Amino acid sequence: MALEENDTHYTHSLGKKDLRDEIVAYYQRVYQVKLQPEQILVTSGTSPAMLLLFSALLKEGEEVILPDPYYACYPNFIRYVGGEPICVPVREEDGFKYRTEDIKAKLTPNVRGIMVNSPSNPTGNVFSAAELADIAALATAGPYIIADEIYHGLTYEGKDHSILEFTDRAFVINGFSKKYAMTGWRLGYLIAPVEFIRPLQIMQQNLFISACSFTQQAAIVALRDCDAYVADMVAIYDERRRYLLTRLQQMGIAPAVPPTGAFYMLANLTSYTNDSYSFAFACLEEAGVAVTPGIDFGPNLEGYIRISYANSLENIKEGLDRLEGFLQSYQE
Repeated sequence: MALEENDTHYTHSLGKKDLRDEIVAYYQRVYQVKLQPEQILVTSGTSPAMLLLFSALLKEGEEVILPDPYYACYPNFIRYVGGEPICVPVREEDGFKYRTEDIKAKLTPNVRGIMVNSPSNPTGNVFSAAELADIAALATAGPYIIADEIYHGLTYEGKDHSILEFTDRAFVINGFSKKYAMTGWRLGYLIAPVEFIRPLQIMQQNLFISACSFTQQAAIVALRDCDAYVADMVAIYDERRRYLLTRLQQMGIAPAVPPTGAFYMLANLTSYTNDSYSFAFACLEEAGVAVTPGIDFGPNLEGYIRISYANSLENIKEGLDRLEGFLQSYQE
């Protein structure tokens, strides 16, 4: 429809007003959070949102606290703008989620942000409301909370909670790639404190001009009309998640805390290897199964692999059969 109507021109640099209004309505409906459209910057995916955010937030040498493991791109963006990632090792028995006292131990006047990713890539674990509230309370001491909420909507037990329910000293990264399966459309958005919007907008104007016009129109339709389709997709993902967890438990390599979000699951292979990178290549070459080495997500995840269940149940079954056979003969 948008293409038929020649909706192919530059939009407002913050994004179409109709789309920003829909995002405001979405956060009110889902999280009971009141936003203004002027707090929202629509971007060509969440990667540009991260680049703009860290560029606006950080001066040379300033720090952002990350959990270890983390989404692999976080430290790259932070370092690119001259910042410094400060990693907090998190524990498998905690579902790889922060302990607040560990964050406090890293806090200095040089820390500008605390990164939270829930549901998480690579772990699939989800922060509870109480856990997010504890982290949000740290924002009163100076740093902002940076919440990557791109996997919201892909939660299989309980309810998603936005960091904005607990503090307004926060940036939220979100988009349409995961919940709405619009990866190739490259559309995301950033919710920011209003005092950051003008600097973010100036960078957007210079670097990207605006996000694609007709994909913004598709996002409006997704927010308004696609809840039933998403519910069907989530049910399919959940079936795969449960199957994958059962198989990993049978193989003795399941994570200590079963993940309840995203579409990833870790397998603990520390009894097989301390070189997940070499293991992943051997698994690909010898068993024909592609997995992601844990070391890609930080040194605290060495000895683990990440398995995606964004594939058919048939292929997941075949892949796990091959992985199980490969483990029986694997020698480092």
